[in-house]
Amino acid sequence: MGGRIEGVPKIRVLVADDQTLVRTGFRVILEADGDIEVVAEAATGTEAIRQAQLATPDVILMDIRMPEMDGLAATEEILRQPDPPTIVVLTTFDQNEYVYRALHAGAAGFLLKDAPSSRLIAAVRAAATGDSLIEPSITRRLVERFAAPVQPVGRPVELAALTERELDVLRLIARGRSNAEIAGELVVAETTVKTHVARILTKLGVRDRVQAVVVAYRTGFAVSDSD
Repeated sequence: MGGRIEGVPKIRVLVADDQTLVRTGFRVILEADGDIEVVAEAATGTEAIRQAQLATPDVILMDIRMPEMDGLAATEEILRQPDPPTIVVLTTFDQNEYVYRALHAGAAGFLLKDAPSSRLIAAVRAAATGDSLIEPSITRRLVERFAAPVQPVGRPVELAALTERELDVLRLIARGRSNAEIAGELVVAETTVKTHVARILTKLGVRDRVQAVVVAYRTGFAVSDSD
């Protein structure tokens, strides 16, 4: 776990889940780390929208199944607002269609509800810095949904503008790696990875790294056995 760095603002988090025990557990895990503060909780999608406006969180952990309004509808509404927070959607193995809807709604990351505490903390930190984590199991769902039926010969035309290093970075993004993990694998600075990611998104004309993953699989550049 990281420690509190003096002078650096805490990451403000809103936890939206209809189960009190889940919200409490997330709060305990996140706040034990010192650099994260749970500024609000919500038990419904409607309340999540209200708290997003009142508490101004940096990151929202958004459950999908909630009363009044589900987490996907709440995500869409929140992301329509000016300067919205980053939303990480909480999912389970049986919610495939929800994953696709969340992707199109603009969610920046996906986290399994039973993920270990270290993964939860990493997901929040990544989201707060404009990065995101995509669980490998969710990446496999993207493979099944979007993968090209035939592997292309050579570089796909959609990726023609990318440099070799940018292709390396895209390949690791498609495997669910965060910027920090990519930096470690390629032995470069994390700031360098962020620059590569920004250029990849611009060249591909996509909104975020989740959409970049879709392109990687749809074109056949990334394949399921690369996980």
